[in-house]
Amino acid sequence: IYSILGKILLSFVGLTLGKDSLDFPEYDGKDRVHDLNAKNYKSVMKKYDVMVVYYHDHPGSSRAAQRQFEIEELALELAAQVLDEFDDEDIGVVHEVKHLKCLFVSPGLEESDSIFIFTEDEVIEYDGELAADTLVEFIFDVLEDPVEILDNSRELKAFKSIEEDIKLVGYFKSHKSEHFEAFADAAEEFHPHITFYATFNPKVAKSLDLKLNEVDFYEPFMDDPVVIPGKPYTEEELMKFIEDNDRPTLRKLQPHNMYEIWEDDVDGEHIIAFAEESDPDGFEFLEILKEVAKDNTDHPDLSILWIDPDDFPLLVPHWEKTFGIDLSSPQIGVVDADDADSVWMDIDDDDDMPTEDELEDWIEDVLSGEIDPDDDDDDDDDDDDDDDDDDDDDDDDDDDDDDDDDDDDDDDDDDDDDDDDDDDDDDDDDDDDDDDDDY
Repeated sequence: IYSILGKILLSFVGLTLGKDSLDFPEYDGKDRVHDLNAKNYKSVMKKYDVMVVYYHDHPGSSRAAQRQFEIEELALELAAQVLDEFDDEDIGVVHEVKHLKCLFVSPGLEESDSIFIFTEDEVIEYDGELAADTLVEFIFDVLEDPVEILDNSRELKAFKSIEEDIKLVGYFKSHKSEHFEAFADAAEEFHPHITFYATFNPKVAKSLDLKLNEVDFYEPFMDDPVVIPGKPYTEEELMKFIEDNDRPTLRKLQPHNMYEIWEDDVDGEHIIAFAEESDPDGFEFLEILKEVAKDNTDHPDLSILWIDPDDFPLLVPHWEKTFGIDLSSPQIGVVDADDADSVWMDIDDDDDMPTEDELEDWIEDVLSGEIDPDDDDDDDDDDDDDDDDDDDDDDDDDDDDDDDDDDDDDDDDDDDDDDDDDDDDDDDDDDDDDDDDDY
């Protein structure tokens, strides 16, 4: 997957060059990132309420690997500098070399080049780009309460404006309600990847059309929620529903979740739509895509991944080269998640955007297998077979030519033998004539 997405290790650099107070701060040169090892990890872990651990392989003697690690470490230093100014919690940042594996690393957390956030009672893996600003924002989300409370019209308006992420909202009698406690316990299991909202205000609940102890599940880019059946719910029932519905019909690739989403493919493939929301054509295409998603939200195998090129400027040249497309205009295609083979819908820049029906027909061809990026591999195999057949034909022709040459040589030899025999016969006749003359 990394060959397709790439690692955006330099993306934070531009943010450190600003001169006014509104820009991301410059690195002050102070070392704050701990080099964690088997001897010091206990004392370091006790020092902080929250610990950010970068788990990686040793760079070795490769200059390129060493340079890459220096860039990664600088991103961590800049993040640590910002977190150092956060007064509410003591936050530490460390990097750990894999071959000095520490005892606190839990089973299943051994994946190299991973970032883990250790809090008081849980370990959260960060699956986003290694950039200081994105990492800090994610850590702040970790520190937020798993459940956000909606209590007035302004908070309700903010809730309704969120359309890019999965969200849940429930209506409960109070904080002390056992049903709210089950809701909050479930929220902790998905925090901070999925946001849970709750209200105890009857007016807010009425605006959301919520009944007491009821929870609504909002899929990204969908106007209407799904009411989770079977209220009141246990923690396990809520968790199961979310796990069964955590792959949206349309979802957005974002810097903080890019690797997590890419690994969540459907049968080894992704339907990917590139569209710049700030561009008129991109906005129009995205609106059509949203309508397609709304009409097909019940399709179990449909999941479209929207990527806004503006969010990943350093990856645009890589994507254009890998997929053979021009990202200055909207594109939609199906991509093999392993080898990046792809097939893209033919969208003419001079014409209008495809209609909703045209887009649905193309997607249906993808889901049915009529459009398949693996077909390119089959074509390559056919070409190889044709080449082999041509080689065999050439070999047969050569063998035939050799046989013909051998036959010609044999004929020549036979002719020579016949001539020799004739000469011998002539000589014998001459000798006989001489003998007759002697008598």
